[in-house]
Amino acid sequence: MSIYLNDIPQLSPNQQAFPFVRQLLARPEQLKVAKKIIGKATVIDCGINVPGSWEAGVIFANVCLGGLAKVSLLWADFSGLHWSAVEVTTDHPVRACLASQYAGWAIKKDKFFAMGSGPARAVAQTEELFTKLGGYKDSSEIVVLCLEGNKLPTEEAVNLIAEKCGYPADLYILIAPTASVVGSVQIAARSVETGLHKLMELGYDLSLIESGRGIAPVPPIGENDLNALGRTNDAILYGTTVHYTLDDEDENLLALVNKVPSHSSQDYGAAFQELFERYGNFYDIDPLLFSPAQVWLCNKRSGNSFGSGKIRPDLLAKSFSLTLD
Repeated sequence: MSIYLNDIPQLSPNQQAFPFVRQLLARPEQLKVAKKIIGKATVIDCGINVPGSWEAGVIFANVCLGGLAKVSLLWADFSGLHWSAVEVTTDHPVRACLASQYAGWAIKKDKFFAMGSGPARAVAQTEELFTKLGGYKDSSEIVVLCLEGNKLPTEEAVNLIAEKCGYPADLYILIAPTASVVGSVQIAARSVETGLHKLMELGYDLSLIESGRGIAPVPPIGENDLNALGRTNDAILYGTTVHYTLDDEDENLLALVNKVPSHSSQDYGAAFQELFERYGNFYDIDPLLFSPAQVWLCNKRSGNSFGSGKIRPDLLAKSFSLTLD
């Protein structure tokens, strides 16, 4: 896989993400975000003490993806449910999604906790995931981290992040709660990443995947973080369709495709919040559940495409608390 993740400077996720960070800094009032200097980091609040916005959510998602994808808002039909959606397209799926967007860095310092995603992860190298990605590492004097949390980072937490990133010349931290408009958009924009992570867990050679596209409904803002966590997960599990272009043998894809969607899990069919309350622990939920609802594997070698899974508008409507006369 590392042949696709060579350290090509012009593909540095941190460098590619920075123009999107500049957009947030240039238009804070318009985007309903706020800048604060904490320690040696520029922290951009995207939903804790400010409302945030749909556009800020798209920019936040672009930063998470290391500037190596296109993120768009649109209306879409989810098997009869006409709803707001976010679409992601990338020709650098592993670098953008797993080496950048995946929320794999748990930031813990004293009483501060948040999940870290974005291109800073490829600099900090705190996760075993990067070993699976062939030891890929990004080098950049500008480092950008995205946090999902409901409190601004403390100076001690910022110092920890800076230390793990090798004390970069410029450190930028974006943060938004799960229960916020930015949280809803940026988490729904994880469609392609969720499928890639499932494929990796199934042992598939990700270097055979050349591009990815995904679409997911953007859930309404939850009344609290637990409700928002449920809705954002349900958006992926029961509302997402992903499309990967691969170069492989048809028989390999036929044997694989039915294992990828969320329906492969024993916990499939229940709302995420119900599962969380049933198990009492996120990590006790069947890991096979964390997958897109529907998957298409399109083989450029043969011209054939293989699909599995389906959209569940009934579960989306229940999770989103939708009432339609």
